[in-house]
Amino acid sequence: MRENKPSSIHQHPLAYLLGLEGIALLRAFAGEYGEEFTLARLAEARRLLDMADELGPGAYAAPIATQDGYEGWAPYYDSPRNQLIDIEQPIVHQILADLPVGVALDAACGTGRHAAYLAERGHQVIAVDSSPEMLAVAREKLPDVEFHLADLSALPAADQAVDVVVCALALTHVPDLGAVLAEFARILRPGGHLVISDSRGVLDGVGLPMPTTDSDGRPVYMPVWQRRVSDYLAAALPLGFEVRRCEEPRRPSPLVRPDGGSVTDVEPPPEHDPTQAPYIWALHAYAAEATNATYRDLPVAIIWHLQLRQ
Repeated sequence: MRENKPSSIHQHPLAYLLGLEGIALLRAFAGEYGEEFTLARLAEARRLLDMADELGPGAYAAPIATQDGYEGWAPYYDSPRNQLIDIEQPIVHQILADLPVGVALDAACGTGRHAAYLAERGHQVIAVDSSPEMLAVAREKLPDVEFHLADLSALPAADQAVDVVVCALALTHVPDLGAVLAEFARILRPGGHLVISDSRGVLDGVGLPMPTTDSDGRPVYMPVWQRRVSDYLAAALPLGFEVRRCEEPRRPSPLVRPDGGSVTDVEPPPEHDPTQAPYIWALHAYAAEATNATYRDLPVAIIWHLQLRQ
């Protein structure tokens, strides 16, 4: 798990593509695929190396704060076919549906998708986010919810004032998991419930930064901290949380079509631009079989239902 201060990173298209080939080959070496698949991956790796000039030199990307990243994403964050949300949301709502109605705080509420469900269930909802732009979208949809611009490390709630805390797909941006979970424990009443979801990486503990561009079109990225299951437990259990449920829903398989496009999309896949920062969904067209082998059966998210001891 990377806890050091984020810095500029270099992203080379071959690094991603050969990484896919390497993970696919390791799965073949472990017996998941046969000789024909292995030889095809080795031949494809040679072909990709010969395409180095065509693929381009990659680009450096500077880190940006999550507030800056989500400022640009807020207008279309609710767009359909967000695969991660489509998989995560039904499980979170299933957990919330079984909880007693009370005071609920949606931490890092984004555009308010879980806050809306909590309000529909009859909870008194407090919603918090660090992005003014995301909050503006949420406020427009949910005029009766109490919204606050605040950070996860300093939530606008008194000690033991909340029955339910939800934090969805946000902890990956947090360098100190323990401090944030301690803040959740502070505001929860004894016996209160914590429901969190988080994204999962390509390999256990290895994630991909969230790339975007700044106002001048330069490549930038939001740093992520990918964690192992044990990292969540090590942070939560000493605070008095007990595990009630843990789910790791899998990615769809296959992940991409033979032409590299997502199986959830009807439009053709994007084309790789060697003059720009690498975009992984454009790169999948160069190694569709390796992409599917790499991501097969990998969790796309982890979802926890924790309860604070009485």
